[in-house]
Order: sequence, then structure tokens, then C-alpha cells
Amino acid sequence: MRADGGSGNAPVQPDWASLATSAAFKKLIARKKAFVLPAFLFFFLYCMALPVFVGYAPKLMSTPVIGTVTLAYLFALSQFIVGGIIAWLYVRASEKLDLLVNNVLDRARSFRGDE
Repeated sequence: MRADGGSGNAPVQPDWASLATSAAFKKLIARKKAFVLPAFLFFFLYCMALPVFVGYAPKLMSTPVIGTVTLAYLFALSQFIVGGIIAWLYVRASEKLDLLVNNVLDRARSFRGDE
């Protein structure tokens, strides 16, 4: 036994290059990109719409909606709601992604010989 408490045997590492080229890993990455990229682009454009609208349509965005609350304030607050919805959708999507992650982990364990 070593002084650091380890047994002296280095853990066996899976073949990462082979794992990264596996069909299961590629499927996982493709599915994740299929959600993350469109969600990011949508939210980015949604967030950038506020300064664009305020700059190019100030009369529209300063329109009172409820008392002194303007359309710009409501749009800004809606970004929190949209962000929450995207987070909720990602949690739902990640439940399906977790199944693919488990497949990749099982493949990594099989490379190491773990059961």
C-alpha cells in the first residue's frame, strides 16, 4: 500500500478515441446539439430583440400596457419566463439524454472490464 492510501495500481482507462468515435457517443452528441443549439439561438435572438426594438421602435416599446408598465418592461420580464421554459424543456430532454449517457458509460466500463 502506498503512503497516499492507494494500492499502487493505476486505474485502467478506456480507449477514449474509440469511445469518442462510437455510434452511441455520436448519437448522444447529435441529440444534445439538436436541442442546445436551437435553444441557444432562439434565446440569444429573443434577448437581442429587446435592445433592437428599443433602439428602432422606441415609441412602440414605450407604450404603456398596465398603468406605467411599458411594453419594454413586459418584454424584459418575459425573458425570465422564456429562460425558465427553456430550462424546463432542457430538463425534460436531459431525461432522454441520460439514457444515451448510460449507454456510453456502459461502453466505457466494458473497455475497462468493470461490471
